Amino acid sequence: MNDGINKKIETFFSQFKRQTYKKGEIVIRADDDPKGVFYLEEGYVKKYVISKKGDELTLYIFKPTLFFPLGWSLNKSKNNYFYEARTSVIARCAPRDKFIEFIKSEPDLLFELIKRIHRDGLLAHMTYLMAGNAYTRLAAEIYAAVKILGEVKNGSAIIPISEKELASMTGITRETVSREIKILKEKRLIEFSRSRLIIKNIKKLEKELII
Repeated sequence: MNDGINKKIETFFSQFKRQTYKKGEIVIRADDDPKGVFYLEEGYVKKYVISKKGDELTLYIFKPTLFFPLGWSLNKSKNNYFYEARTSVIARCAPRDKFIEFIKSEPDLLFELIKRIHRDGLLAHMTYLMAGNAYTRLAAEIYAAVKILGEVKNGSAIIPISEKELASMTGITRETVSREIKILKEKRLIEFSRSRLIIKNIKKLEKELII
């Protein structure tokens, strides 16, 4: 979003009290009615569901200046997701009615949200996950994680993420993730070191996403 929109969002949420969460603490529990709309100032929050088999499936990771849960806030839909602090978190929470009143008064904000969805490649990302094989799905998830968690420098990136998290984010088994990571390593696209994923060349990784 542009600086003007970001400033409006920051100003709106600044009127509400800061809330802190420890790593691993649940911010919103599935099936609970959220306290309001959360604006993330510091840290990362992951959104996930628990499958019928009991597996955790990560759907998205929120970074600072994003807010959630939008589906519940805009549509009054039931919240079926867990939101958990992936790191220590500082957030502010606005009542839903005040948030709705705010965005209705800022149509340019809604326009920017639509632009963000397409700019961040959400639809393309869904295509890779639905139509691709395990290798393509993993490459797509790593590429998406670069934009959210990556420390980017000179065309490469470092992401604080584990194989277990990648399995949760792709919906494929830990064993399959390990096998596909080995292929990425053999192609000299990535390295793994103590839950730190190093992408050597982001553009070369992007080329792996062709289905």
